[in-house]
Amino acid sequence: MTSPEPQVAAERELCGLVNGLARQIGEHVRERAATLGLTAAQATALRELNGPMTISELADRMSCEPSNATFVIDKLENQKLIERRPHPTDRRAKELVLTSAGAALRERLITLLTQESPLAGLTQQEQRALHDLLARAVTER
Repeated sequence: MTSPEPQVAAERELCGLVNGLARQIGEHVRERAATLGLTAAQATALRELNGPMTISELADRMSCEPSNATFVIDKLENQKLIERRPHPTDRRAKELVLTSAGAALRERLITLLTQESPLAGLTQQEQRALHDLLARAVTER
């Protein structure tokens, strides 16, 4: 019988690389967000809010609970960067929409996030391949 140790070592190394990349991306987001007076969570919310969506949809994109997203949304709303509007088809829900100031800040944020990104050393083809592999790993549980 073959020892599972080489597979265990390879998986451990791969997990370490993924965690290292996640840390680098997190630090990159924190640094860029700070230059705009935002927290990393606020920057993530603005980055993900690419059109009208509910708090639940945004929380899913942010990989957090809706209650955590609500806290971030409240801060962004107080800064006049987003607004809550009645949902067009679900009267129980609210729709989040960027204000003009929020859209302008989001555009600046996206520009900052793409500069010197931890993924910038990869070609677009390599980024697509990494995306496809990670998406497959995440969905095939």
